[in-house]
Amino acid sequence: MIANVLVGLVALIHLYIVYLEMVLWDTPRGHKAFSLTPEFASASKVLAANQGLYNGFLAAGLIWGLYLGGAGFQVKIFFLLCVAIAGLYGAATVTRKILFIQTAPAALALVAVVLGW
Repeated sequence: MIANVLVGLVALIHLYIVYLEMVLWDTPRGHKAFSLTPEFASASKVLAANQGLYNGFLAAGLIWGLYLGGAGFQVKIFFLLCVAIAGLYGAATVTRKILFIQTAPAALALVAVVLGW
């Protein structure tokens, strides 16, 4: 039960990231969330939407794993690993705060799923 709540939380985080990257990127909220200048946000809007789509696929995979119930164990493991690895890469190349926003929740959910919490 705890594992599914944590997996759901990671999925919700990624749905919010999708919204930020695909809808709010070129707005004051998007600028604040990603520390962007209006000029850079405008120039990179299409790239951000593409990145948002990938985050949407991560969320969809986690939701799929939840939908499958007990049979979704491997699906949840795979997508949580993808989220955690993407978070590590983002933390190394963009900003360390990604460790707390993306990697830590995914790692916690991964531990919970593996331990059957």
